Amino acid sequence: MAVEYRCCETGFFIRIAIITLLVLFAGLMSGLTLGLMSMSQVELEVLVKSGTPSDSKHAAKILPVVKRQHLLLCTLLICNAAAMETLPIFLDSLVTAWGAIILSVTLILMFGEILPQAVCTRYGLAIGAAMAPVVQILVWICFPVAYPISKLLDHLLGKDHDALFRRAELKTLVDLHGNEAGKGGELTHDETTIIAGALELTKKTARDAMTPISETFAIDINAKLDRDLMMLILEKGHSRVPVYYEQLTNIIGIILVKNFLTIHPADEMPVRNVTIRKIPRISETMPLYDILNEFQKGHSHMAVVVREHRDAEQTTTENSIARDDVRVDIHDEMPPQEKSLKGKITLKNRKSLPSEGDINRGFSKSRKWSKDLDPEVLHISDEPLPNFTKEGEAIGIITLEDVIEELLQEEIYDETDNHEGS
Repeated sequence: MAVEYRCCETGFFIRIAIITLLVLFAGLMSGLTLGLMSMSQVELEVLVKSGTPSDSKHAAKILPVVKRQHLLLCTLLICNAAAMETLPIFLDSLVTAWGAIILSVTLILMFGEILPQAVCTRYGLAIGAAMAPVVQILVWICFPVAYPISKLLDHLLGKDHDALFRRAELKTLVDLHGNEAGKGGELTHDETTIIAGALELTKKTARDAMTPISETFAIDINAKLDRDLMMLILEKGHSRVPVYYEQLTNIIGIILVKNFLTIHPADEMPVRNVTIRKIPRISETMPLYDILNEFQKGHSHMAVVVREHRDAEQTTTENSIARDDVRVDIHDEMPPQEKSLKGKITLKNRKSLPSEGDINRGFSKSRKWSKDLDPEVLHISDEPLPNFTKEGEAIGIITLEDVIEELLQEEIYDETDNHEGS
């Protein structure tokens, strides 16, 4: 009788231990399902690279586990379901049927769902990293059943559920992290403004940042650098001044104001005798990022914004010419027989000498500048100067400062600007 009693007592405690383990195992699977599946790969990669040392270590352990999300989901749910379905069997041997139902529902609801998910929601990263080896073992155990189901889900729903933030969403996320949002963010107003400006810069074109041609200060190439003109240039305070021919919409180059240091106003030197540099011509639809990249190359920090009104055949012809490697003859490098060709602007092609019509068109590159061009100086002859309004009239001037202002979303004032509240 004593031996039989001890066997019954031992069996009872064994069932209690199994029931406890099943509840804990079901709770662990439920918590890991919520904790691991709520972490996207993008979030984990950010934590690995930029998180605190502990978070980076935990994320590095979890990242290999969550790469195949559907396989992980199927494994955790299969294990959770197996534990919950097994629990009533052992409870039924201890209590009546209705008692087993009540106990199983109570235990699963409280210790298998509510508490584990609440804990894993708060400490999911640390718990997931600690249980990563166990999860890997369970994946291999459940692989024969979980893998086919996961492949079916991959086919029906797609493999990658991680979606990167779109620009508008990322901008809103940055705004929420600003200290002005009142949510504990660390970003200052200037930081959020610059980040937002960088995100919006890709949508803006040259027309959005340019100074209209009607508000542009430029000088006529046929003017004389007398005292009045020199004083006017100094009052404007610009470091570069556009030069036009006949009409303001026909900008042909720029003059660096520092070149005036050696010129005496009493000499009344013609503007055409001063070093005039080539000014790039860009389309009004050119994105600001492309313009910024070109400005960084150092060819010029100012460009003419043009409105194109050319037909398709002419555009095709000019694009083919623009692809040629054309450079300006600055240091009289051309042989005498090539110098005999008098043009509005002296240009040379490495392969062959262009025609006069090609010379007129080769100066303008409305989309991009050639990568091989050095800073170019215009050689003005006594013949009529070029008229670029046929290719696209100038509608404005854009500078590196204009692009930076769009990036900062604030005006940049120098010593000569007239503004209020400084």
